[in-house]
Amino acid sequence: MRILFVSSEVFPFAKTGGLADVSASLPRALQAIGHQVCVLMPAYRGVLGAAQPRGVRLRHATEIEGHGVRLFESRLPGSRNRLWLLDCPALFDRPGNPYHDAQGQDWPDNALRFGLLCRVAALLARDGFSLGWQPDVIHCNDWQTGLVAPLLHSDSKRPALVFTIHNLAYQGLFGEPAFRTLGLDPKLWHPDGLEFHGNMSFIKGGIVYSDRVTTVSPTYAREIRTPAFGCGLEGLLQHRADALSGILNGVDTSVWNPLRDPAVATPFGASTLHSKRLNTRALRVELGLADDPMSPLLASIGRLAEQKGVDLMTEALPSLLEAGAQFVLLGSGDARYEAALAALERAHPGRIALRFGYDEGLAHRIEAGADIFLMPSRFEPCGLNQMYSLRYGTVPVVHGVGGLADTVTDACDAALADGTATGFVFMEPSAAAFRDAGLRAMKMQRESPQAWRRMQVRGMRTDFSWRASARAYEDLYAAALADLRSGSPV
Repeated sequence: MRILFVSSEVFPFAKTGGLADVSASLPRALQAIGHQVCVLMPAYRGVLGAAQPRGVRLRHATEIEGHGVRLFESRLPGSRNRLWLLDCPALFDRPGNPYHDAQGQDWPDNALRFGLLCRVAALLARDGFSLGWQPDVIHCNDWQTGLVAPLLHSDSKRPALVFTIHNLAYQGLFGEPAFRTLGLDPKLWHPDGLEFHGNMSFIKGGIVYSDRVTTVSPTYAREIRTPAFGCGLEGLLQHRADALSGILNGVDTSVWNPLRDPAVATPFGASTLHSKRLNTRALRVELGLADDPMSPLLASIGRLAEQKGVDLMTEALPSLLEAGAQFVLLGSGDARYEAALAALERAHPGRIALRFGYDEGLAHRIEAGADIFLMPSRFEPCGLNQMYSLRYGTVPVVHGVGGLADTVTDACDAALADGTATGFVFMEPSAAAFRDAGLRAMKMQRESPQAWRRMQVRGMRTDFSWRASARAYEDLYAAALADLRSGSPV
């Protein structure tokens, strides 16, 4: 199959979260099993330069909605996948991250910016740039690509349309003036179309008009059909239940491999797990933590947002520190959470190390050096860090939701007895439940080192590669194409 994969961020060119990792890894995995996958993303500031070592050539230049647009072609690193870079300096050549400025404020013209990305994807579907290539399937990801399906759904010669929800909480909501500015078909402004409580919803467009809708874990696919997790769209998702499925994200095992990771101090594997301690020691030195080998090193990496349960973590940390732990965090986000964590760091010198921002190499060293990884997310569509942690022998403590529930098996008596335990799972989204799970993990590490090591090895040997997930997407694409060709889409 010829597949056009559309995403607002792709590692290593632009990354704010797991979407970028998926958008690099899944296309490579699909290409490896015989499909031709081309990736489309915006050329944000610096992207064309970052792609230059793999070659960049101009494929088309035109004007769309009054904006000068150029389409460049390169390659995804380490692959044969074509990468198409949408260059429109007026909309994408800016400081800050893909979605907001350096002060954390959304760009006011985000509807225009990502509306253009969707129009270019729709043009590629029709070979509108005369590249001699048309996809059988367009796979769109999250709200930034949600208008592709509405733009193409009535085209009798269109490809199959697949839309993946990576996080339903981010919906791409804009007022009716933005709808008019984008020049969309007025028929789309309807409660059964893009209109959502008086606003235009990009993500609703992807859900309503795509042939198949997926989420990034089976549990999250069930959760979003309920009021607790549906963000107001649970009725629509229940209506589309026959077209909705969950396929667990994988991890790029060539990038996240403790045996061959150039970022870590000392490579190690399941049979050389003793070398992990060398990474712990090196991480303490790098981050200025006290040299205390008897202290379990707890870690967290990610966005500082309510979704991630950062408030639960800051409330529980004093108890965990009092029990002897050290803590390291890499991430950025809500200023109030940064301030609360900074206050804890000042109150516990040598016990807490914070790094606000993102550093890919440091993320690898934290995974390699930490003993326990904390993920108290209130909801988690999939999560990747718990899988990275398992591969690096770092035992996760997680809230039993979404992909966390699908990837971590609690160290209860039965799971310890049959050898399936890989971490610690708490069910109530409270600081007390999270604290108790963390203390339970620390107690096992201290009092049952053999059981702890067995759990580490079990996690390291669990297959979280993209192989199985890529095959599941292959089957999904084939089903969507078959329905489209028979004239009976789900």
